[in-house]
Amino acid sequence: MENKRIKNVVSNVISHVWGKLERIDFDYKFKKGGWKRLSHEAYGKSDGVALLLYNPESKHVVLSKQFRIPVYITGGSNGYSIEVCGGAVDDGESPEASVLREAKEELGYHVARLKHISTVFLSPGIVRERVHLFIATYSDSDKISDTGGGLEAENEEIEVLELPFNEALQMVEDNRIIDARTIMLLQYIKIHKLLE
Repeated sequence: MENKRIKNVVSNVISHVWGKLERIDFDYKFKKGGWKRLSHEAYGKSDGVALLLYNPESKHVVLSKQFRIPVYITGGSNGYSIEVCGGAVDDGESPEASVLREAKEELGYHVARLKHISTVFLSPGIVRERVHLFIATYSDSDKISDTGGGLEAENEEIEVLELPFNEALQMVEDNRIIDARTIMLLQYIKIHKLLE
């Protein structure tokens, strides 16, 4: 889709260690008239996925706990984040295939049926990543590994948490859960009364 209020877009890669950090210069026409040269930065690697598993019988959800350096350097919870299963979509992979892979690697669960909830930007002012949000039901028979825990090759050390849905909601209230994807998916379950 063409935007006639933007022209002369130039991208310069500043860093490309894990994701790509770009400085993007462009001319922008303001509604009040007149063009202005602007510069912004955009960061990202690929799209991401997030999955909340919930059990309609036991009224439990499956979350993960792992160390996150941005949480640590901002002084939050010793750097640990309680969140939904998630990860990056690999090249040539669909979001659905990605989230099924992540459920096995991180949580140790086989997922039979996914429901796509939305595709969102978590920080559209700087991060180019879109996150595809999913939910799925699970039962004890879907567990294929006692540990989950992520991939050692990706330096993941993930603690799998199965806890009552109401406890997870309380963790949002008292700021033990601070991850936006997790809050959105827990709220979706609550709004749609999937665990009543």
